[in-house]
Amino acid sequence: MNSGVPATLAVRRVKFFGRHGGEVNSSAFSPDGQMLLTGSEDGCVYGWETRSGQLLWRLRGHTGPVKFCRFSPDGHLFATASCDCTVRLWDVARAKCLRVLKGHQRSVETVSFSPDSKQLASGGWDKRVMLWEVQSGQMLRLLVGHRDSVQSSDFSPTVNCLATGSWDSTVRIWDLRTGTPAVSHQALEGHSGNISCLCYSASGLLASGSWDKTIHIWKPTTSSLLIQLKSHVTWVKSIAFSPDELWLASAGYSRMVKVWDCNTGKCLETLKGVLDVAHTCAFTPDGKILVSGAADQTRRRISRTTKSPRDPQT
Repeated sequence: MNSGVPATLAVRRVKFFGRHGGEVNSSAFSPDGQMLLTGSEDGCVYGWETRSGQLLWRLRGHTGPVKFCRFSPDGHLFATASCDCTVRLWDVARAKCLRVLKGHQRSVETVSFSPDSKQLASGGWDKRVMLWEVQSGQMLRLLVGHRDSVQSSDFSPTVNCLATGSWDSTVRIWDLRTGTPAVSHQALEGHSGNISCLCYSASGLLASGSWDKTIHIWKPTTSSLLIQLKSHVTWVKSIAFSPDELWLASAGYSRMVKVWDCNTGKCLETLKGVLDVAHTCAFTPDGKILVSGAADQTRRRISRTTKSPRDPQT
């Protein structure tokens, strides 16, 4: 855990992005923080200029709702997952689809890039996890082990491991270092409900959110549970670490987004009252802005927050 003392959270400004034709299922910032990506139930993926809120483009191609979206760490590509059973890889500069990855038999719920941007993982309702080579679009590995739908995924800060969360109530850590088709994995157990979201921190901690209304923060290297966060009244839909690991934001299937102290487990702030059901949340790379996506089809909320006291720019 980060030993720094968190600053007092303060909402300075709220901005709305309102041209979606359906619920906002996912959001992601580009690595430089200049662009916001949103995936919608209307089947489109939207690109926004973060500072001005200007809509840069709305891209069609999927024939079903866009369930998840994520930028590559190098900022050149982004990927989208859809109910149409496909993953699409897009070029950021040209706002153009480069290739369509086919292999899943049911809705694809999650995608994630490896830290070097060379591999992509996807998972969905067919209970399978697929590992793809980004450059060629070829499937490298099929990871089988979950007993129910795979809803979330994230690579560790190194390329060695991939974490996946499933409705079988487990988080699985896949060891990708082996060169054989059979990939070993460990299961993190402790949740009593479906795993709906997970994410790694920069130092390698892993957070998982569940239908059991709790968030667990794990140390994957020892399979140990460090802290359990309890306060949501509905299931946890999305989670995100702040870049300095002092805070964890979580969106519940309710009209609220919570911000937690990662060291103490204390809920620092509950943002509510202006959102419909909160589907997603994400920090900008500098940690100064928290964005949440709602189910009212037309709202994007950006909350500007203070930095840690040790930040000289605050």
